[in-house]
Amino acid sequence: MAAAKKAVLGPLVGAVDQGTSSTRFLVFNSKTAELLSHHQVEIKQEFPREGWVEQDPKEILHSVYECIEKTCEKLGQLNIDISNIKAIGVSNQRETTVVWDKLTGEPLYNAVAAPVSPGPSDPVAVVASGSSVPAAGASSVWLDLRTQSTVESLSKRIPGNNNFVKSKTGLPLSTYFSAVKLRWLLDNVRKVQKAVEEDRALFGTVDSWLIWSLTGGASGGVHCTDVTNASRTMLFNIHSLEWDKELCEFFEIPMKILPNVRSSSEIYGLMKISHSLKAGALEGVPISGCLGDQSAALVGQMCFQDGQAKNTYGTGCFLLCNTGRKCVFSEHGLLTTVAYKLGRDKPVYYALEGSVAIAGAVIRWLRDNLGIIKTSEEIEKLAKEVGTSYGCYFVPAFSGLYAPYWEPSARGIICGLTQFTNKCHIAFAALEAVCFQTREILDAMNRDCGIPLSHLQVDGGMTNNKILMQLQADILYIPVVKPSMPETTALGAAMAAGAAEGVGVWSLEPEDLSAVTMERFEPQINAEESEIRYSTWKKAVMKSMGWVTTQSSESGDPSIFCSLPLGFFIVSSMVMLIGARYLSGMP
Repeated sequence: MAAAKKAVLGPLVGAVDQGTSSTRFLVFNSKTAELLSHHQVEIKQEFPREGWVEQDPKEILHSVYECIEKTCEKLGQLNIDISNIKAIGVSNQRETTVVWDKLTGEPLYNAVAAPVSPGPSDPVAVVASGSSVPAAGASSVWLDLRTQSTVESLSKRIPGNNNFVKSKTGLPLSTYFSAVKLRWLLDNVRKVQKAVEEDRALFGTVDSWLIWSLTGGASGGVHCTDVTNASRTMLFNIHSLEWDKELCEFFEIPMKILPNVRSSSEIYGLMKISHSLKAGALEGVPISGCLGDQSAALVGQMCFQDGQAKNTYGTGCFLLCNTGRKCVFSEHGLLTTVAYKLGRDKPVYYALEGSVAIAGAVIRWLRDNLGIIKTSEEIEKLAKEVGTSYGCYFVPAFSGLYAPYWEPSARGIICGLTQFTNKCHIAFAALEAVCFQTREILDAMNRDCGIPLSHLQVDGGMTNNKILMQLQADILYIPVVKPSMPETTALGAAMAAGAAEGVGVWSLEPEDLSAVTMERFEPQINAEESEIRYSTWKKAVMKSMGWVTTQSSESGDPSIFCSLPLGFFIVSSMVMLIGARYLSGMP
């Protein structure tokens, strides 16, 4: 039996897939790309104040340990020898920001993360009333809005005719990216300030925190990141592939706390896991792949050619189009980012990216906040009952609109309601909203690249919803193609790790890549109907804009007068004064 096992299985590669809501460890056969086993652990998100989203970096790290341990146990039960695991790759939620003490290994603050506003079932951190910042030991998640005032202040310092931030990074100045989160931590958290002054602080996105911790932590851990994660910080020059001195000076970020930037596929260090865990069996295995989650999905979907694109449906949607070895700067609100660099001496590839902030999160909102479904899977059943939104449109701009609008003043609306509208129509409209937002990004991408997509490759948990996939094909009016093996993000990280120099167990040559079976969804409505629905959606989006400003009632000012226009106040005062004088002159 053991001989048969060894004859079937080639070298194995593991992948840590660390996301905003869960952590997973998956093991693949490097010769067939077959998923052999995996384990998943949910992680908490904390909401210490409205618009603040955080996660505990230590909980993230321990969830990685647990997933590795449980997956190794499952492999043992399958009679698979874990000594066959030859490399480990890391894929991670990107812009989330962590700062930690390099002497103790302790986080200096929570990681700042990416959900919708907390619902009744979401965990809420307990913070003392009136506290200006949450307790230490957490991280800044990508949809966190606390840095809006920081962004507004910084934007005033960028000359209108020389947006050097965008020209160097490919990114707009936004709360979304790591630099402003790090600036906020340096401005507001004394523990971070003190550690920087004493040369104890290290900064990183989640990949850096994990690789440093897994390769020894305070006892010789490797402080590094890869080009894809670095390109999401707003401190990295995507042309020179280095931290940029001018950008660091602009954001006032000390360069000494930044990680070393490496390629996406090389040996960074060897695993040194706590001996209290059975997963210590993987000690000495090289960590040799690192990609931000969306770049990992692009690699996992094997989008290695110019013009190939994929859309990942998760908490949000992320659409990436490979633009090859040239940077394409968007005229339509998209980001220019690093797609991958698969080896020290290999060329860098770039991508255009558009993100939908709220995708799967809108389903959770319907479940947790409105209670119209008990499980996320129920939405497909509700939508199927009616097969239409009956003119109802849902714009889930809970934290503003991202690509292609980048409009922080927008807020969510449900419009087109009639007495006939019921929860089934709202459920259908929620699924349509995901598809309409994807179309907006795809239209912008087509205009920037000049080459319309012939089909869209998709992945992520929401792709199990067949109604959603069919709606997407109808609204895009091109086929939607879904791989039968949905774990493309983890697969991409495993491919990068297995292909690294010094590991060499996974070939990325086109003739060696395993063929993947696909499910295909063709458009089933006519083009005219698709366009009418899309134009009505655009009208709804315009209605969602301009709801809030920095000084609006969202800031907590209950005074009704703060919303009265100054002109109305002056005119009404004059009317009252004239009236009083007139009355006082009467007999």
